[in-house]
Amino acid sequence: MNPQLVIGVFFTYVLVLLGIARWTNRRAIHGDDSQHFFAANKSAPWYAVAFGMLGASLSGVTFISVPGWVESQGFTYMQMVLGYLIGYGFIMAVLMPLYYRMGLTSIYGYFESRFGKRAYKTGAAFFILSRTIGASFRLFLIALVLDLFVLKPLGWDVHWTAFNLVDIPVGYAAAVAVILSVIWGYTRRGGLGTIVWTDTIQTAAMLIAVVYSGNAIVQALDWSWAEVPGRIAASPWSQWVVWEDWKASNHLVKHLLAGAFVATAMTGMDQDMMQKNLACRNLKEARLNMGSFSVVLVLVNVLFLALGALLYTWAEANGITIERADSLYPTVALDSGMGIGLGLIFLIGLLASAFSSADSALTALTTSVCVDILGTEKMKPAAAKKQRNIVHIIMTIALFMVIMAFSSANDTSVVAAIFTAANYTYGPILGLFAFGLATSLRPADRFIPVVAILAPIACYGLETYLSTRHGFSFGFALLPVNGLITFLGLGTVALVSGKK
Repeated sequence: MNPQLVIGVFFTYVLVLLGIARWTNRRAIHGDDSQHFFAANKSAPWYAVAFGMLGASLSGVTFISVPGWVESQGFTYMQMVLGYLIGYGFIMAVLMPLYYRMGLTSIYGYFESRFGKRAYKTGAAFFILSRTIGASFRLFLIALVLDLFVLKPLGWDVHWTAFNLVDIPVGYAAAVAVILSVIWGYTRRGGLGTIVWTDTIQTAAMLIAVVYSGNAIVQALDWSWAEVPGRIAASPWSQWVVWEDWKASNHLVKHLLAGAFVATAMTGMDQDMMQKNLACRNLKEARLNMGSFSVVLVLVNVLFLALGALLYTWAEANGITIERADSLYPTVALDSGMGIGLGLIFLIGLLASAFSSADSALTALTTSVCVDILGTEKMKPAAAKKQRNIVHIIMTIALFMVIMAFSSANDTSVVAAIFTAANYTYGPILGLFAFGLATSLRPADRFIPVVAILAPIACYGLETYLSTRHGFSFGFALLPVNGLITFLGLGTVALVSGKK
């Protein structure tokens, strides 16, 4: 695909995002600037929030990695997706009423009222760590595609060796910097008030790209859509359920359990995702948002897995070698002779998937640092705005640094990498919420950070021991195990300190 055309599409897409930001920012002129940035003035339509949440939830991970994951995992990822529904039900029944009743801007304010200030800061700190890692993994994907299909063909894949020790990909770093600068540009003022609408457009672009891609491959294979289910079922990638080997990391029970806890922790206990729900007008609309989002998310994941089977079928039929799972979709769309239309649509979908996840992550990170760590809600408006702008820039730079570190070290599927990281960083948050909701005990606040740090370390040791000595892996179910260890640690501290 012509690299100049790719650059043209990128800048056109950026102009659209900046146009939406300018339109939404007008609403902040006559209202509370911070309220607009952090909570979209508590007036976001539930259907727009629900549709936009799809894009933030799917992101570049689903767009790129899930289709590529089909080769090694088949459709077994759906076991985990179905587990999500259990978690979403818990969020609607328990967590949402709690957050709305307390009138929270940051959901980690619950920890302060339940445990104390140190618990509050600990929960926020683990979220900041979790979301920084997750957003960096997601942005790594689009930068990787730009590097492979734009920078290298243009000869911009320049490297610089620092002190004969560190190899720095200058072109790649520049691409990451440009992407983050764009995101900073259209979120710096409007925040969530802008993201509600940019994510709506970006989710639509992503889904159109997937449907178009699937249709293009079906036509190229000379199939009819009526044949597709049967063809996929007869393929080597059609397995949905893993039941026989209970030691397998993708066993049905493990995936269902992991899905329920991943959804609870990474949506219901995640400031990024819940910030959008709290932007709805009231609890009823927030529940409508979450319920509709849940159902559509299941269908969309089936669509992405089906696309993966179609992509592998096309690649095998045309002798295309796929070096890594994450390169499957971009290789077929941009470098297999399928036509310029598929390439353009794919690129737009890729941009949408990357931006829709990263922009909301940057806003949520800025919100958490400002509200949870710095306490800007207690500052005068002018001082709070100045502090927020500084934090926004700092978090943008932090994302850049983590992306560059990840790009030099990652050698596994991005889906697996994200959930592996989440097992450790979201576990303490899950344990804190679970302990606060399920018990009336009040552990000494000063020991809570210690428990939150030791729990992931113990979890890592347990997983390493079981996998090396007994061939058993918790897989994605490591998250609830981490939460349980945190829960037990908090209980021990509470009993020893004698607080109720």
